[in-house]
Amino acid sequence: MSAILFLDPVCQRPYDTRTLATQASGGTEASLTRIADALDAFVMQHNRAEAWGRYLPVQPVAGVAHVIINRDSRALSLARRLFPAARVYLWLHDQLNPGSRRARWLAGTAAGLRECRATAVCVSDSQRRGVEATLRAAGLAGTVPALTIYNPIDEALAPDDTPLDASKLVFFSSPNKGLDFTLDAFAALRERMPDLRLLVGNPGYKADRDTRLRGVEFLGALPQRAMHQQVRGALCTFFPNFVIPETFGLVFAESHALGTPVLTVDCGAALEVLGDRDEVLPLKRSYRIYERAVGSLPPALRRAPARLAARAGLFDAFAGRIQAWRAGARPQVAPDPRFRLGSVVARWRSLLGE
Repeated sequence: MSAILFLDPVCQRPYDTRTLATQASGGTEASLTRIADALDAFVMQHNRAEAWGRYLPVQPVAGVAHVIINRDSRALSLARRLFPAARVYLWLHDQLNPGSRRARWLAGTAAGLRECRATAVCVSDSQRRGVEATLRAAGLAGTVPALTIYNPIDEALAPDDTPLDASKLVFFSSPNKGLDFTLDAFAALRERMPDLRLLVGNPGYKADRDTRLRGVEFLGALPQRAMHQQVRGALCTFFPNFVIPETFGLVFAESHALGTPVLTVDCGAALEVLGDRDEVLPLKRSYRIYERAVGSLPPALRRAPARLAARAGLFDAFAGRIQAWRAGARPQVAPDPRFRLGSVVARWRSLLGE
């Protein structure tokens, strides 16, 4: 059987099956690990010094027929040098729109992508539209096809009998994905509902800012299993992020799989993944204006403008939705079969011809 290899040239630290179970992990790393393990594929990481099973430092390996480059097409030359006969796929997890820095990176490798007739794999249809526009701008339309394969969630995730705690909200994502705006909004919610609590966890590659707010508990970097336990029984995953739009949003899919609804805004792939407008509020221009005005301020200096914004009604839509859910209108959610590991791996097998 031909070998499959995932090449990660950008990870901040090495990861594998063990670290997924014991350490905080980002959505990309978790997705790559689950898919590679299911495909019995090799994984090479630019900063890995020691091998562990199929997880290897960068090196030649015989029999590799498919190389999936994670995120950065600038690793194309390395992939072609080590595996000249392999089919090449570029697995994109980030926003890629014409004129962006990542688009310039891709354009710089256009000749190599065209020569090897690479395939771009996107994680949502929302993201793919930007990727296709970028490929057209780089002169790669018709040469480098783009398709969508969603990221997977753990097959074991399902609702259980954890009792609902209607005073508990959770945020579990990298803090640069709108955490400051989330904290400002939560402070406004708590003025109306003083019993509310917000638990904040992150995947470990960016530290939380030094912030102290009433009702907020920072859990730090948690393994996924530990974070999932916090999500179970919460009123919702509170994630009004528009600062860095989610190209997929494992936070959305995992929350639903655990039986917990999400309250977010219509940005990136949120509506595509959640599929429920009750959980996806309109993204108002006023949110962007507010964040542009205060985004560079340290947390302590955001508090005064946040209070003024709250009095002006900036966060009223979030408060109204939380109040309605606490009063009995909370959405009932369940795992989405589109994101089950078995479904996702079947798509990869079809693409790779395995």
